[in-house]
Amino acid sequence: MEVWKYIKKIWNTPEIRRSIFFILAMMIVVRVAAHIPIPGIDAQGLSQFFESNQFLGLLNVFSGGALSNFSIVMLGLGPYITASIIFQLLGMIVPKLEEIQKEGESGQKRINQWTRMLTVPLALLQGFATISLLQQSTQGFSLVPQLDIWHWVVALASVTAGSMFMMWLGELITERNLGNGVSLLIFAGIIAELPTSIQQFVATYDSSQLPVIIGIFAVSIVTIAGVVFVTEAQRKIPVSYARQMRAGAATGGVKSHLPLRVNQAGVIPIIFAISFVIFPPLIAQFLQGYNIAWLNPSLNFIIVWFNNNWVYGVIYFVLVVIFTYFYTAVIFKPDQVAENLQKNGAFVPGIRPGKPTSEYLQFVSSRILLAGALFLGAIAVLPLAVQGALGGSFQSLAIGGTSLLIVVSVALETVKQIEAQLSVRDYDNL
Repeated sequence: MEVWKYIKKIWNTPEIRRSIFFILAMMIVVRVAAHIPIPGIDAQGLSQFFESNQFLGLLNVFSGGALSNFSIVMLGLGPYITASIIFQLLGMIVPKLEEIQKEGESGQKRINQWTRMLTVPLALLQGFATISLLQQSTQGFSLVPQLDIWHWVVALASVTAGSMFMMWLGELITERNLGNGVSLLIFAGIIAELPTSIQQFVATYDSSQLPVIIGIFAVSIVTIAGVVFVTEAQRKIPVSYARQMRAGAATGGVKSHLPLRVNQAGVIPIIFAISFVIFPPLIAQFLQGYNIAWLNPSLNFIIVWFNNNWVYGVIYFVLVVIFTYFYTAVIFKPDQVAENLQKNGAFVPGIRPGKPTSEYLQFVSSRILLAGALFLGAIAVLPLAVQGALGGSFQSLAIGGTSLLIVVSVALETVKQIEAQLSVRDYDNL
């Protein structure tokens, strides 16, 4: 009954209802675009080929099947994510960019504009590399033909425009304040592939696979519980408000708390880690097509190395931990929090306002973030560990675990955003 009351409350809030319908409409638009292919491609054969290539299959999941369809949005949000990572890294090492980031909303607008501009050349480069990789990987299958100059121009213009279109939709969704647009579009792509995955499972079901299926089901339960635990966990920092005399009356003296989430970065570290972990083998497969004699041994080593579950798992785990710290450093500013507390006459008991408060918040955040990052990394590689124990398909289990991790994280983040919007409106109605 509580669930129905919650849904009814959302439905009766016009702003949230319109935002939800808008986001659903944008997801439908993306799904339609994902099935508009570039002419001259055997889309059905290409889709079957992707099922046999683990790295391309993993990349295809995050494009919502658009890559295997060779559609105009086959690059998805990859170039935009890469551009965002570049500017966030530069912001930590280039003083000028760091100053712009500290300018608040105006500085963030400038960086966002530069990120959009960088997305265009990155989309062109990634589009060229992806199409060339598919041509080389499908040699002998006649799935992706060799293109002349005119068709290259059309293909690159189409996929670049598609990537910018996805970026634009993602930003429109983010403006609705019901979640991160990038995460929600990736979420939609994963969910859209679910019926196909179920159909393939039913068609290839074998009773001998029962132990693996039970293992996958157990991993799914543990993953969902782990993600919920990490997402909901928080450290409450006690905060007191100093007493002040206003209009002859004493105000303040209220005790409250400042919640610090164990995982403040949400699902973004997982997306960043996946973007990086599939990059080396894809580049190696791309360069293999040029048959460079002195380079081939190294390329073969990289491909074989990343096919090893242990190597893949260790790199994936380390990247999740690193990006959890990295993205938290981007979004959590203890100096600004300490400054806001001081402006509002609030303080942490036993800690002096200003810089000491900032240092204390940074210390507490780093300690709880270590536990959160390690736990999130362990949940991320859990499907690989189970695959090693039970055997089975690396691609289906690894991709399924990663997809589940993203779906649960995005769903929780969206629910929290909706709850925040409801709380704000309840407060306004008081």
